[in-house]
Amino acid sequence: MWRMSVAPMMDWTDKHCRYLHRLLSRHALLYTEMVTTGALLHGDVPRHLRFEAQEHPVALQLGGSEPADLARSALLGAQWGYDEINLNCGCPSERVQRGAFGACLMNEAPLVADCVKAMVDAVDVPVTVKHRIGIDKNESYDFVRDFVGTVAEAGCRVFIVHARNAWLKGLSPKENREIPPLRYEVVARLKQDFPDLTIAVNGGIRTDAAVQQLLHQVDGVMIGREAYHNPWWLASWDALYFGTPAGERSRELVEEQMVAYMEREAATHGTHWYAIARHMLGLRNGLAGARRWRQVWSDHRLKQLPPSEVMRLARTKPALAAQDA
Repeated sequence: MWRMSVAPMMDWTDKHCRYLHRLLSRHALLYTEMVTTGALLHGDVPRHLRFEAQEHPVALQLGGSEPADLARSALLGAQWGYDEINLNCGCPSERVQRGAFGACLMNEAPLVADCVKAMVDAVDVPVTVKHRIGIDKNESYDFVRDFVGTVAEAGCRVFIVHARNAWLKGLSPKENREIPPLRYEVVARLKQDFPDLTIAVNGGIRTDAAVQQLLHQVDGVMIGREAYHNPWWLASWDALYFGTPAGERSRELVEEQMVAYMEREAATHGTHWYAIARHMLGLRNGLAGARRWRQVWSDHRLKQLPPSEVMRLARTKPALAAQDA
């Protein structure tokens, strides 16, 4: 299940983004944005957990550090039908640090083990952990090895490893995705030391060549921003990585399926198409006319039109000029 997946990304991998990704790949594992235990236990559960049946396999990523709260939240996720519950031990943002979860949890492996055990006891679906390879400037392999070993003893059998350290001070979350050096060899060594665990790697992976090289060393590859900015890449994954026919699809067909989805969401939940269209702006990347197509779908002046009409304009060369006229 973890051979190819799309990373949880705040403000990006909502249900609308996942619907698009599922149109492109039937088998890639999809993740929610991180949802905090507080949001689930004290907020609007359907807003955070609602998803389409077509999204399976889909995993819920949780943020938190209280075992009892995580167990209750994991149970909610399982009851809503998620295929996996993932604990975030990799996010370096200051907001997450103030909540005492995310990457700073790597400094508290026994607490993470307690959290995992509480979730494993609460649900029958896999409980997994996404983490970094180190904290701040500590590049000791022993640190991440001991973290994985301690958490594995609590019942976690799957670890998704972002192959960078998390610098908790002095870097923004964006800088934390770019400045700490990538060290894929650390993740490969974890697989060697824990052959019975499922180890997937994440971080800076943008090409099939890189994916194929890494799949010789670990069990799975998680793609982040490249999957969002260049979603058509997912259309090749089923054939390349899961050994199943890609099926008949085109960018035009996917756009039409997204328009039908926009219309259903508007009728059923009152969701405006503009909130959905933002996720597919990379669909035509690299093609002639892609820039103008993106401009049409992101033009706020067209918000009052039905999405089928916006699609027609996007496919008509003088679209913006006609709208201005």
